[in-house]
Amino acid sequence: MASDIVPVGAAVAVRTRYLGSWVTGYEVAELLDDGYRLQRLSDGSVLHDVIAFADVQEVRKGRGYEMGWE
Repeated sequence: MASDIVPVGAAVAVRTRYLGSWVTGYEVAELLDDGYRLQRLSDGSVLHDVIAFADVQEVRKGRGYEMGWE
């Protein structure tokens, strides 16, 4: 759904492939038809893999990071 799309430049958490946990430290570099291409904040590297929409959630700054879903 269009309302679930995370905009380019937004800070995101990514679900790991191995443990299914969520990690922060990324932002959306590019929106593609089948997912996102992400940029690592620590060194600015753009990841080659396309990450599925379901494996990316926007994070919002508040009292620490809060995931963008309820």
